[in-house]
Amino acid sequence: MEHPTTPLVTTPPVKGEHRGLLPDALRLGPAHLIVSDLNRSIDWYERVIGLRLRERASDVDGATAALGTGEPEDVLVLHEHPGARVAAGHAGLYHVALLYPSRIQLAGVGQRIAEARAPIQGASDHGTHEAFYLADPDYNGLELAADRPLEQWPDFTKIEAIRPQSLDVGGLFNLTSGRELEPHAEPGLVVGHVHLHVGDVDEAQVFYRDVIGFDLIAKLDSAAFVSAGGYHHHLAFNIWQGHGALPPPPDSVGLHHWTIELPAVADVHAVRDRVGAAGYETVDLPRGFAVRDPWRIALHVVAAD
Repeated sequence: MEHPTTPLVTTPPVKGEHRGLLPDALRLGPAHLIVSDLNRSIDWYERVIGLRLRERASDVDGATAALGTGEPEDVLVLHEHPGARVAAGHAGLYHVALLYPSRIQLAGVGQRIAEARAPIQGASDHGTHEAFYLADPDYNGLELAADRPLEQWPDFTKIEAIRPQSLDVGGLFNLTSGRELEPHAEPGLVVGHVHLHVGDVDEAQVFYRDVIGFDLIAKLDSAAFVSAGGYHHHLAFNIWQGHGALPPPPDSVGLHHWTIELPAVADVHAVRDRVGAAGYETVDLPRGFAVRDPWRIALHVVAAD
């Protein structure tokens, strides 16, 4: 769950605050996760989260499974690395947030979690969104969230307004009282944000704000939240694994890569120019490029289809 005690210093998004902002129409593409047992993970994500297996594949890099809701787009892609393990005390994934299009759908996944008797790690009301927190069988962190209407969002400049509160679980579950459990997650489920462990908040801010082009929304003494288009956050990063945390070892579970989708090829070229000017190496992708942050966490920047 989000860290409950760290003091906050908040900063409203200011357009033009730095050169090269990402377009407002940015959206996040599928998150790719490393798991140790593909069959076990597919079963868990289908049974507990309600995702559907869209495609399985195998190549020289190993076996993968794409999961979604029946729509053409993937939500998560699982990469099997047999023997991969949890690497505590390193940079890497904190959680991937799966964003549901409505509060009742969030209540539905809460109902599914309860039916599966899957343990949760927390439940919070962030003002901007409500969320459950849990981990998959490899302890990859997940946040299951639904946004409140924009007009109900708190003022990001007021510290008290954005501190997380306890989730009204009873009120949420009342929405599904007497309803049969839906067999699958409904269309509209997407990756809402990604939250990372890093080794230094200021260094991460330089990379993700000044180089990639996100706006700074709020900054704590140990974490920061950035976004495009005034969203509450598309990305968060923290030092809760320790200042100076090192990159995750190659044999660990966690984040394989995450994806930013931009409206046009020209937008991708603009980001790539900034990345190259900052001295970071890139790798060509069919619709864009891949780059690694200072902790070797992989990001794909691509143009939308």
